[in-house]
Amino acid sequence: MMEEDGSQDPLGARDHVVYVDNMTRWNFTVLPLASDDDSQNHSESEEKVSPFPWRNDLNNKIILWSGDITELSVHAIVHSTNERMTERSSVTETLYTKAGPKLEAEIKNNIKVCKTGDAKISEGFDLLSRYVIHTVGPRYNVKYVTAAEGALFCSYRNVLQLVRENSIRTLGLCCVHSGKRGYPPKEGAHIAIRTVRRFLEKYGSDVDAIIFVCDDGTYNVYEEVLPLYFPRNPQEEQESLAHLPEDIGDDMGEPVIPERQIRIMDKPIYPKSDDRDFDDKTVDLNAEFGKSINGTVGQHPFASMQADPDTQKRLNPRSDVDMKKVEARKRYERLLKRARTEDLTDIASLRCLYRTGQDRFGRPVIVFVGRNFPASTVDLEKALLYAIRLLDPIVEQDYVVVYFHTHTSGQNLPPMNFLKNVYHILDHKYKKNLKSFYVVHPTWWSKFATWFFTTFTASDIKQKVHSLKGVQYLYAKINPDQLDIPSFVLDYDIKENGPRYCVPFEEGTVEEL
Repeated sequence: MMEEDGSQDPLGARDHVVYVDNMTRWNFTVLPLASDDDSQNHSESEEKVSPFPWRNDLNNKIILWSGDITELSVHAIVHSTNERMTERSSVTETLYTKAGPKLEAEIKNNIKVCKTGDAKISEGFDLLSRYVIHTVGPRYNVKYVTAAEGALFCSYRNVLQLVRENSIRTLGLCCVHSGKRGYPPKEGAHIAIRTVRRFLEKYGSDVDAIIFVCDDGTYNVYEEVLPLYFPRNPQEEQESLAHLPEDIGDDMGEPVIPERQIRIMDKPIYPKSDDRDFDDKTVDLNAEFGKSINGTVGQHPFASMQADPDTQKRLNPRSDVDMKKVEARKRYERLLKRARTEDLTDIASLRCLYRTGQDRFGRPVIVFVGRNFPASTVDLEKALLYAIRLLDPIVEQDYVVVYFHTHTSGQNLPPMNFLKNVYHILDHKYKKNLKSFYVVHPTWWSKFATWFFTTFTASDIKQKVHSLKGVQYLYAKINPDQLDIPSFVLDYDIKENGPRYCVPFEEGTVEEL
């Protein structure tokens, strides 16, 4: 359905060409409401006004599609790369192959670099598209979320700005927020779609179609987020209100960072002589500046502006710390909401993380089985959501974790960056109420990794981590009937330590081996 005879392609004959006219527009992806009467009755009962109202004209310019972006017969496509334009991915390789050597030469000799959040345009050369817009998305770090959000918005905004400047009517827009740079797909989709929505509200007449080009990993995310910003009927518009994030950006779609906004008092203090006609007066800035020199600057309304945020931070550094805590809490609450609603049965079926009984002090015990965790293939984001769903009701009180490192290989170990992100994402109560973290059957490498992580990232739990060379060392703290231990762990323990071995414990202490 997507492909046509190459003879119809004005840019030349191609084996695989996808034409915009043959693609399904967003407004045709669902049936309209049953009747006008139903719509009228529904609108009468509405109490809230959506910041993204139903606009059929805008929906008609949106296409959601999964495929090879180089097969699109459009005016321009977007290429996500790195700052030195040396990105090596399957998409980039395909792009360079089809564009021919002239594109690489153009980048090497003329474009050279592209800063994070910036966008640069080149010819498409042998591609179907006339232009290629190159942009660099940010690397995601939970410590600098606002910076990443701002940079990602800039990428999309600058791409769309080039669209206007070069009279581009049809655009293939890839996911700039790539998983390779650690950006959460859903959070990135919100910024991408919201920015396009605001752009079309202002400059929709300049564009015929914007195609969100996804792959198998991002298509479902975009399909879920798109109705929030491009509702397809009044009913969907109202249903979307409950799912919109707290930060819906400004009138351009840019994320709102409260501490960077200019703060002006609601009611400036006017000089009495100017009360009646200040709005109608032409202000003589030279005269007003003269007043400030004479010590009367406090009489002018501009003097009612509060101190700039950077100065306030220097004077009151505590406020910046409090703001970061608030942001971290909001971020965790968003993850918790997702954890409670998303289908995580595939993660639960792995039996890598589960709750068992209680230790001798009545504290709940969480078991993590390293061998059962396919870190190289599992969806790490869903694994984090499952952990939050399981642990959140437990960590309100003291708890302990038992990690079986038995038969664990490199395929079972998540990236260190992921562990760092998880540590910073989790609410403070996780670290505060964790009383002991037992590592059973550690290897030399696991001991080193644990020491490195608890020394440079998680120093506040360093004293809570204990390495145990055998299962029986757990029994001094946790009764055997309170532990659900996989059979392969017990078999390995017997093979390594024998059926019975002495455990030299003193009451209330754990020997680190």
